[in-house]
Amino acid sequence: MRSKIVFTLLLILVYRIGTHIVLPGIDPTKLANLASNNSGMLGMIDMFAGGAFKQASIFALGIMPYISASIFMQLMTVLVPQFQKMQKEGDSGRKKINQYTRYLPVSVKIVQASAYVKYLTTMTKETGAILPGYGGFFWLSTVVVLTAGTLFVMWLGEKITDKGLGNGTSLIIMVGILSRLPTSFFQEFTAKSAQSGSLLIFIIEIAILIGIILGCILLIQGVRKIPVNYAKQIVGNRQFGGARQFLPIKVNSAGVMPIIFAQAIMFLPTLFSLTKTATGQSISAIFTDHRNVWYMVIYAGVVIGFTFLYTALIFNPKQIADNLKQNNGFIPGVKPGQPTADYIGTIMDKVTLPGAVLLAFVGILPGIAQRLGVTAGFSSFFGGTSLLIMVGVILDTLQQIETQLLMRQYDGLMKSGRIQGRQTVTPASY
Repeated sequence: MRSKIVFTLLLILVYRIGTHIVLPGIDPTKLANLASNNSGMLGMIDMFAGGAFKQASIFALGIMPYISASIFMQLMTVLVPQFQKMQKEGDSGRKKINQYTRYLPVSVKIVQASAYVKYLTTMTKETGAILPGYGGFFWLSTVVVLTAGTLFVMWLGEKITDKGLGNGTSLIIMVGILSRLPTSFFQEFTAKSAQSGSLLIFIIEIAILIGIILGCILLIQGVRKIPVNYAKQIVGNRQFGGARQFLPIKVNSAGVMPIIFAQAIMFLPTLFSLTKTATGQSISAIFTDHRNVWYMVIYAGVVIGFTFLYTALIFNPKQIADNLKQNNGFIPGVKPGQPTADYIGTIMDKVTLPGAVLLAFVGILPGIAQRLGVTAGFSSFFGGTSLLIMVGVILDTLQQIETQLLMRQYDGLMKSGRIQGRQTVTPASY
């Protein structure tokens, strides 16, 4: 375990060093415009890249293409019958899907890298950050370096998953988010220190942040357990089955995906600013200000809608009911087959509603924090994608560490109790 932890930390250190290596042909002292325009969708990309986007690093786009490809392939396994069949083939089918997931980011990366070159050229035109000697082949060198950088980050994530603590991609994203915490914390402390009597407010903010983190843990770990009985089978002189188990229905089955989708959708209305009209400018102003009340209301509605949509895509009560029937399992008081599917679907809808509302509330917490006087950088840790990813990845990592310790007959991480694993509701689990 010690060697796995050290190996993971070393690879994370390599990644963090790479985020500070500037692309060839760029003067890093003239990149102020990139940092000042770090908002909206660009801000989310910079968050996932650990600040490498605004630094024009070789890992500027980070692992975002791989995340996009993973989401796309996950949706394909639900919507396309051919991919569904491939997923049911077992390890061979999953290996094929993983291989496609590795190939797809290359083409995505070339498109995103080309757009990033255009963005760099526009933002650094006045400052002259791009060295004149690189003007002729800057596009080609940047696309090649950024594509290789993404592939290298993907390789780091896979190595952490295979030989480290696991969840390599998630750990890389979490470390990138946490890298902004010390700077944001210091900025908030400095801002409050400049005001007389505001240190008490700063302490209250920290206490509220801890309370929000505890609430997010409850949201992520919360499940509704449906009792499931299995019929007894006697083979020879031995009895099989007859055990009483539970079917866990998570309060937040969709995870952080609704917030990511909602942020992408909320970015589209900002394109009205390109019309140069008064109406377009006012619409764009609403969707670029996270403190705006209308932005919060629309954002919360989009998150709730996407939560139900994504849960319906990844959760199939009919398939779970069929698997229970094939394994001689049944829910007490409910007939097998379609009545079981309807029962599970009804409970899923009832559980998803409060989970979606809570998820939407977590999503708008950064805007509420800004309205209450918290700095923009520090407010991002009060909710939204940053907080959910950090809490979820830390819980997963702790669970993996404890599982590996218990497999070797060691004690767990905590003497008072064991960390409850984040059970994913999938038909393959039953």
